[in-house]
Amino acid sequence: MDLHRRYMTIADLRARARKRTPRFAWAYLNTATGTQATLRRNRMALDAVRFMPSILHGEVAPDLSTRLFDEQHPLPFGMAPVGQSGLLWPRAESILATTATKHNLPYTLSTVATATPEEIGPLTGGKGWFQLYPPRDPDMRRDMLARARDSGFHVLVLTVDVPVASRREAQVKGGLTQPPRLTPRILGQCLRTPVWSLTRLRETLRHGMPRMKTLDRYTQDNTTRDPTAHIGYLLRTAPDWDYLARLREYWDGKLVVKGVLRPEDAARLETFGIDGIWVSNHAGRQFDAAPASIEVLPAIRAATTLPIIFDSGVESGLDILRALALGADFVMMGRAWHYALCALGARGPAHMIDILHKDLIANIGQLGVAKPTDLRGKALWSGDLVLETPKT
Repeated sequence: MDLHRRYMTIADLRARARKRTPRFAWAYLNTATGTQATLRRNRMALDAVRFMPSILHGEVAPDLSTRLFDEQHPLPFGMAPVGQSGLLWPRAESILATTATKHNLPYTLSTVATATPEEIGPLTGGKGWFQLYPPRDPDMRRDMLARARDSGFHVLVLTVDVPVASRREAQVKGGLTQPPRLTPRILGQCLRTPVWSLTRLRETLRHGMPRMKTLDRYTQDNTTRDPTAHIGYLLRTAPDWDYLARLREYWDGKLVVKGVLRPEDAARLETFGIDGIWVSNHAGRQFDAAPASIEVLPAIRAATTLPIIFDSGVESGLDILRALALGADFVMMGRAWHYALCALGARGPAHMIDILHKDLIANIGQLGVAKPTDLRGKALWSGDLVLETPKT
């Protein structure tokens, strides 16, 4: 199969993944909370960021390399954390971490992944990122951070935009429960997607049902009342500024705060000695009235000198350029990597890297700049707000 002809875009990967994935797993991956307005808003706002193409600029040798946290990466994007990746595709965390390391891109392991830091850390070559849902218990927090550090994770990502469980109505209607159970309804969905189901069955026979393995040692109670509130919600807290201060004292590696949408929060975070700010609305999965992440990015850029990481709604190399032009230093993607996995299995993520690489080259060539950061100040906003004043 010629992947480059059949699957030229992430939209192509998503379409194939949709056909191959049971409804309950697809609803978990591809939906948001409420009416899903924030999810749609992310897409519309990204589409509204435009550029004026350049002419007569001659040949330009593109340089897509990016330096972030003392690491040089050949491309300006990486892999965001996605909880329960292994539910969506067997061994997802291992496949993604291995692919990221091979291409020298950062991979972020979720606290509620189906693989442990001890399993994934060695696959990252000591360059992995670990995303922390803040444990309520201090001893648990210390133990979890020690495990991440000892496994080779050098960047800690504190997620702060999930103070409570969101309702995620479409996910509930899809039939997924926490923990996952093989009900007649789920079985019926699986029978309609045989490739996914046979792959999932082989992995289940070897290792059992996917579960949040990092949390195994902290609890044996794996039952919850809310179908979207998994066991991780029972163990974690809604962090405050004091929590962040204590975390900064304990973690001596790079520290990033994920889920920032307010410029004033970004400015205050800088005084806490953190190393980076992650602008994100959780891709619409937590709150249905949030602004699009790209809408608030320029104001946050103006409020801080810290490196800015961006996610939410990114689906192409052009979207990556949009975020970089409006102030991001690096872009992360979560859902899209799982479209690639569900569409093409283990070869999907590497193909997606190639898609993004080609798309970045094609689009930056139209704009007459060598580096994506050279686009700062050249983006146009066609919506109700002016994000940047275009420079001539």
